[in-house]
Amino acid sequence: MRIVTLNANGIRSAARKGFFEWLEGQDADVVCVQETKARRDQLGDPVFHPAGYHCYYLDAEKKGYSGVAVYSRVKPQEVVTGFGSREFDAEGRYIEARFKGLSVVSVYLPSGSSSEERQQAKFRFLGEFMPHLRALKRRRRGYVLCGDWNIAHKEIDLKNWRSNRKNSGFLPEERAWLDELFGEVSYVDAFREVNGDPDQYTWWSNRGQAWAKNVGWRIDYEVLSPGLRGSVEAADIYKAQRFSDHAPLTIDFDL
Repeated sequence: MRIVTLNANGIRSAARKGFFEWLEGQDADVVCVQETKARRDQLGDPVFHPAGYHCYYLDAEKKGYSGVAVYSRVKPQEVVTGFGSREFDAEGRYIEARFKGLSVVSVYLPSGSSSEERQQAKFRFLGEFMPHLRALKRRRRGYVLCGDWNIAHKEIDLKNWRSNRKNSGFLPEERAWLDELFGEVSYVDAFREVNGDPDQYTWWSNRGQAWAKNVGWRIDYEVLSPGLRGSVEAADIYKAQRFSDHAPLTIDFDL
């Protein structure tokens, strides 16, 4: 099973840059997209409904903001939107496709980089999301949660870690949250199951030639519930073309 995830930073922009043409050749079973930044009535062009996929979009109430999507070769038994958050479900951050024994989620965690107010919102999201993840773990199904988590976990996961220790995305509280997720709660960082190398990034600032110099952050993940540990066969970050300020992450599973 192959799952691709991408923060598109505007799905219409990613389409113009060739994302869907690239996707045609990937033989993906499920595709997760974040930050679509478009309402469904703006996505009538067939390019946004790739042949061979069942496509599901979740919009934010705020126009041109956030939004997630999931495409699947197999029709899901059920599609769930939101995770029960009064504050954040309106922002279009969580869509879950449920299959027999397995759920694939496209999730977009808030960024706190724009202001202290948004950082506090991010902390509130983390506070609500961890109990949800703990609850999922108790269910009799596997979970693959794909998306932009907006946190680099360890020093190896961003180039300039020393100068970013007080910046959103690498704050001690955020990293401790991932420590809990991958430690006590026993979820799995799928990419690190098969690739422990440095300089493996999924996002680059548009400033200062960060892309050209590979001065990046690894903030896009496919996170597995504990029962799926050991199922990862291969992982790839695609950088030959640039569809967004993020790169597509592809994970192959033996499920």
